[in-house]
Amino acid sequence: MRRDADRRPRRIFITGASSGIGAALVRHYAQGDVLLGLVGRRRDTLEALAAECDGKAQVFVADVADAAAMQTAAAQFVASVGVPDIVIASAGVSVGTLTEYAEDADAFARVMQTNVLGMLHTFQPFVAPMRASGAGTLVGIASVAGVRGLPGAGAYSASKAAVRRYLESLRVELHGSGVRVVTISPGYIDTPMTAVNTYPMPFLLPANVAAKRMANAIDAGRRHVVIPWQMGLVAWVLGWLPDPVYDRIFARAGRKPRGLPL
Repeated sequence: MRRDADRRPRRIFITGASSGIGAALVRHYAQGDVLLGLVGRRRDTLEALAAECDGKAQVFVADVADAAAMQTAAAQFVASVGVPDIVIASAGVSVGTLTEYAEDADAFARVMQTNVLGMLHTFQPFVAPMRASGAGTLVGIASVAGVRGLPGAGAYSASKAAVRRYLESLRVELHGSGVRVVTISPGYIDTPMTAVNTYPMPFLLPANVAAKRMANAIDAGRRHVVIPWQMGLVAWVLGWLPDPVYDRIFARAGRKPRGLPL
């Protein structure tokens, strides 16, 4: 016999829904029986995406770096449809940074505020109600870039390394509560974030394919998954490379353009 939770639409709250992986996840989940909360900074883009979802989506315009705005969005979603079954912190920015340039400090700060604190602000309003219900899944989008520091991407690599450790801490904190924590580390996914890269991107995946694999990993309750799996092997090798070898190889690696993240 199916449980009551299995008879109703799944409630899913997704940040970074305006584009990239977030938008791909919205489109994937909208094919099923769901109620979606779409969070992003661009109202027009969010409303256009919600229009594709056949009345299954609500729009919340908020910047994940703004804790108060995220608390308001979460409260409105819960008041409308109830505590979510899945919360996906997909909002993220990436831009090239170099420590020698003082002006890059602002870009570094924005990357950390969005990628790290933004994830905290996304999850915080939902932890207590999920724990009280003894159910729910918190999903954080990390990156293979968090395995080793990449040249010209100090902010992004640092933020994603922090995200991996933060999610691990959160998973341990919630162990036994019924609330699951899933870490997803994508490799190269075909999104606006990677479109500016001028260097080779091995195993590049279309966003819709990546979104399907991510949803499968979430449903399977994976603790940590690398998508595509080939990048998991690459990450494993990179993690074991001795520092002198890694330094010589990656000193010549391609770099993302500098500037302020959009």
